[in-house]
Amino acid sequence: MTKVLVTNDDGIESSGLHVLAAALDAAGYDTTVVAPDRDRSGIGAAIGLVHADQHLDVEKVEMPGCEGIPAYAIDGPPGLCVCAARLGAFGEPPDIVVSGVNPGCNTGRAILHSGTVGAALTAQSFGCSALAVSVGAAEAWRFDTAARVAIEVLPMLLDAPPRSVLNLNVPGLDYDAVRGVRWARLAAFGSVRAAIAGSGDGGVQIELRTTGVSPPPDSDQGLVDAGFAALTTIIGVAEAWPTEQTGAGDVSSDVVPGARVEPVHAVPDASAPRSLHRPLHATPTPKD
Repeated sequence: MTKVLVTNDDGIESSGLHVLAAALDAAGYDTTVVAPDRDRSGIGAAIGLVHADQHLDVEKVEMPGCEGIPAYAIDGPPGLCVCAARLGAFGEPPDIVVSGVNPGCNTGRAILHSGTVGAALTAQSFGCSALAVSVGAAEAWRFDTAARVAIEVLPMLLDAPPRSVLNLNVPGLDYDAVRGVRWARLAAFGSVRAAIAGSGDGGVQIELRTTGVSPPPDSDQGLVDAGFAALTTIIGVAEAWPTEQTGAGDVSSDVVPGARVEPVHAVPDASAPRSLHRPLHATPTPKD
């Protein structure tokens, strides 16, 4: 049975975490939850200060709707939750990490700062694959829809090369209203971006504002806006390296950003239309 670690950046009391953990447990995965003891959003892949002579507070908790699922709240960010679990602090290390469900999409290049995505990238650094799951804003958060799509995507991730990471963003819609799942590129921006609201008198106020930019239709934000769930393969730390090997000991003076990375990070791309049907969805996806 696949051992899954569930974490998030919104904290152990987040409803999105509870719904996701319950869905994974119901789907037959050996599920354990290790999450921050409070909201740690926007913290990326940080693990915080760790000293050899200092212990981290951990509390075993009961989560609503998750009876029988081992759950722990830790005094640290999501990256630390993953680090501790992979090092065996909560029993056998997990085979895979699932992070979320985050209330609000994690799209565009700003995912660099997302604790939800940071947990998944920490898993990659510690040798296992991971799925980050977020859902778009709506009148009521559709964590159920996001969890259901995540369960359908997960078998594909399990079949992917080791250390693969997928970022899943699901529209805030009824499950039957989601038009399907598609591979997506990262948009330049997500639905919002940081802006300075005021500065002076020894302080700076930062707020999130709508970008006012129409995202490309094949980008993660563009696809979510169009009613699709967007799936993006991402890599945390990987060197940019020449595609052709140089001689032993040679050092090139050229910078090679975007060069092909190690095959261990590769996840097969989608077909020409960049589309992916739900693995467990029997009916065809409606045409655009």
